[in-house]
Amino acid sequence: MNTWLRHHFFALHQAFRNAISAPVSFLLNALVIAIAFALPLTGLTVLENLRPLSAELVVEPEISVFLDMTFSRSDALSLGQGIKKILVENKRPGKIEFLPREKALDLLKQKSGLSEALAILGANPLPDGYLIKLPRFESAAEATAVDTIAASLQALPGVEHVQVDSAWIKRLSALVHLLTVVLLILATTLGIVVVTVVFNTIRLQVLTQREEIMVSQLVGATDAFIYRPFYYTGALLGVCAAGLATVLVALALRPINTAVAEFARLYASEFRLVPLDSMATVLFLILGALLGFAGAVLSVSRHLASASDH
Repeated sequence: MNTWLRHHFFALHQAFRNAISAPVSFLLNALVIAIAFALPLTGLTVLENLRPLSAELVVEPEISVFLDMTFSRSDALSLGQGIKKILVENKRPGKIEFLPREKALDLLKQKSGLSEALAILGANPLPDGYLIKLPRFESAAEATAVDTIAASLQALPGVEHVQVDSAWIKRLSALVHLLTVVLLILATTLGIVVVTVVFNTIRLQVLTQREEIMVSQLVGATDAFIYRPFYYTGALLGVCAAGLATVLVALALRPINTAVAEFARLYASEFRLVPLDSMATVLFLILGALLGFAGAVLSVSRHLASASDH
């Protein structure tokens, strides 16, 4: 066990020595990888800030049911049982409120300030209707269940039009889903870029240390002993690049939040983008180390293994 730990500490020391021996090259490679990391990290930060916002916006979706003008008042009142049955069937119990055309007209006068214009019309142009308030959904994606209820309500006799007041919530949910898919594609593509950069970096180190590697093989060093420092170098490069990307994104959020604050102020909101929490940051650093390690493994297996065969 002590020997195993001593070998790994030696390999880690060699990795740091390789980085210190060529600091400019190491920092430039880390910067290139950090820029590749920063793009998906920025997208992930925006998405993680939008998810709770979209959930908070989903508050009691409403459905307005407008009846035919020729529908009698007694038939309109009896329609409430059919609406209640539809809600029960869809397991979405909600508050059902009947709005007589007279009350609807009074509300329109109070909220729109069109009292004089409506008075000129003479007759009440509004039909009887129902206002249905559904309970809060667990997420914005669940707001799509309203469509099923709306379709069933539209099929009821005497219903002229059904209006769903949560359509914009579904649009926001669809936008978040689209951004998630785009982010995954971007992250995958840039992950390949990261592995490629580390691959070439380790390849250059192998070429510059070829004589040292040959001497180690002649004195009986195992392949694992020779390969291990390069593995640690790749992982070190990946974790440093991930850390640098985290700092770059945090710095970029400052000017971005200035613009976001001005936009949010128009909607009486204090929304702002915040960096990822500590757990997500640690996972991101681990991901950077793993990608760097993967690039190093591929490079070592390609160059050192073929050199050993020869």
